[in-house]
Amino acid sequence: MVGAECALVTAYAELGIAPSEAAVAVDHAFGLDEKYGRPSQGIDVEALAVAAVAGGNPVIPLVGELKARVPAEYAPWIHRGATSQDVLDTATMIVARRAVAQVRSSLTHTSQWLRAQAEAHADTVAAARTLTQHAVPTTVGARVAAWERGIRRAVDRLDGLVFPAQLAGAGGTLASFVEITGSEDAAVALPAAFARAAGLEAPDAPWHVTRWPVTELGDALVQAIDAVGKLAADVATLSRTEIAEVAEGTGGGSSAMPQKQNPAEAVLLRSAALRAPQLGATLHLAAALAVDERPDGAWHAEWPTLRELLRLALGASWHASSLAAHLRVDPDAAARTVALTGGRIVSERLRGVLVPLIGAERFTALVAGDADLGDALRTLPEARDLDIDALLDPAGYLGLAPRLAREEGRA
Repeated sequence: MVGAECALVTAYAELGIAPSEAAVAVDHAFGLDEKYGRPSQGIDVEALAVAAVAGGNPVIPLVGELKARVPAEYAPWIHRGATSQDVLDTATMIVARRAVAQVRSSLTHTSQWLRAQAEAHADTVAAARTLTQHAVPTTVGARVAAWERGIRRAVDRLDGLVFPAQLAGAGGTLASFVEITGSEDAAVALPAAFARAAGLEAPDAPWHVTRWPVTELGDALVQAIDAVGKLAADVATLSRTEIAEVAEGTGGGSSAMPQKQNPAEAVLLRSAALRAPQLGATLHLAAALAVDERPDGAWHAEWPTLRELLRLALGASWHASSLAAHLRVDPDAAARTVALTGGRIVSERLRGVLVPLIGAERFTALVAGDADLGDALRTLPEARDLDIDALLDPAGYLGLAPRLAREEGRA
């Protein structure tokens, strides 16, 4: 919020409306870094929170404190013409842009680690599961590549976000700025100058009650958490003792059971993924209920919701990067899992070959039986010309899984 207030003074000075000394004095008073990070002289946040109750937001008491910190001749330029929502919305976008950059960085690292694993295990045979059951053969690399594609799409979504400043005055008409600048043209130019000073995009129009910057931000964050949640869900399942196809390289122990190496990061990621959608829904509900020219509570509901969503995304993306960097794959365990059904994992392939020879009813009975499938097939007179070993080899029925893992032949 301090950064937003300083950006407004800077914008006035840039347009020649306020003296340039005012901007210098304000920046000097608050010791802001170039990205409007934080003032070197701390503000009593607890006292500010208490004082915020009276006006329904923290900007009102903050302005009084800021004006007291600059020379008297420049104090009138602080918050001049702005409304509390201008400052809070702009501050939200400043913080969000900074947080999203960190989330994006962590997700990019996650993507890079997963891409390396997908390449390394493009041909490592594994069991694809549908509705919890073995379905057909796939590869570890194809599964990892699917995780990576989800994360890459989330990064693309984050890259498409817009972080507009907000500067529209009390009712969204910019009337106060027309009066202050003495010109409609200057008032039109002021939001863009304000956005530049704040390191944000210029708003196309006021968005006091048109909350698309917040809902789009929330949706992108939820998508990012969804993507790492999918990674975590699969890792947690594949880390089960009876499966053990993957393991976290940094798994946690148990206070009571020393034999355990818990998939701690996957657990944290799943926790975030279970919470994020409800937070995103709250943002949409608040946006839908943003009435008149200033929301009467819906705007306020955004603050803790978006804050928690940003925190979840920051933590989840960091843990996803760590998980991906240290993830261990056990090809032998994957092979043992594939072998559990005695060749029946290629039943889809066998159906296409054998049903024309023995009929659907006999084929179904054959696959459903308890006998070793290879032995049963070799007793079939109709199958005497078939290479049974080749038909039962899961590595021979991978479809495009290795290419999907390597991302070959993408359109």
